[in-house]
Amino acid sequence: MTRSWDWATGEGLLGLDSPEEWDAAFERGERSLGTAAIGLAFNCPLEDASPRLVRATQLPDTDQRGFAFTAVGTAARLNGALTPELYEVLRAAGPGRRSIAVNAVDDTLTFVRFRDLPPWAVYVTVRDKLEGWWLRGEDAARRVWQAVRRG
Repeated sequence: MTRSWDWATGEGLLGLDSPEEWDAAFERGERSLGTAAIGLAFNCPLEDASPRLVRATQLPDTDQRGFAFTAVGTAARLNGALTPELYEVLRAAGPGRRSIAVNAVDDTLTFVRFRDLPPWAVYVTVRDKLEGWWLRGEDAARRVWQAVRRG
């Protein structure tokens, strides 16, 4: 089978199924490594893709780093789990709403079983749930107060 990976444009890299090819491209300093990381998440076992995804999340190019976090979220969706190293990358990037990793964290919290999450992710899940309840309660109290003032 002929491989048609174009590292300059990123064409074909979503089909990348060779961790060794990703490593060689990393050593050469290719520009579409984040895009290729998504391909690894789709096409390789998690254990093989994980070290490359970790490296991709440290890329200097913001767009490619964003694609790398997309790859981490994709890995969580497909495998229902992540490696300890990938959980650490997500924790370090920060689960906040302004984090580059926000979608990857959300995918992880959605597709990984609650009991399999690391403690920081359990905390984020519980915090977000409590915040949602608080905001809905606050909104309901505001509507009741407005109704009483009008009535």
